[in-house]
Amino acid sequence: MPHIVVEYSAAGHAGFDVAALMQSLHDAAASTGAMQAADIKIRAHCYADYLVAGKRDGFCHVSVYLLEGRRPEQKLALSETLCAAMAALLPATKSLSVDIRDMDASAYKKRLNPGFSADGEPC
Repeated sequence: MPHIVVEYSAAGHAGFDVAALMQSLHDAAASTGAMQAADIKIRAHCYADYLVAGKRDGFCHVSVYLLEGRRPEQKLALSETLCAAMAALLPATKSLSVDIRDMDASAYKKRLNPGFSADGEPC
């Protein structure tokens, strides 16, 4: 269930490999024990139009959506671990940030199509 959404600027980095960043965030999140690796979903959005404090400085922001129930110390460890993973891959990026959001378990709904295998191909 956990969803990790990466938002980043099109410029302002000394190199940006979004696939490597997503894998690093996946591994970092799973290492905290706050979520299971098999449950993590990650997607990324690149922005061509943006301002950071009124300037076109580079940014990378990660939002994590979790079903409610994690302890504050689990969420803090997750946030710090994800921020460290971003800093390791994006040392020249001006602004790095992480936001952890609790989702209301009673309102969250999803459907998995049983006609598809794990790789997305029809069974």
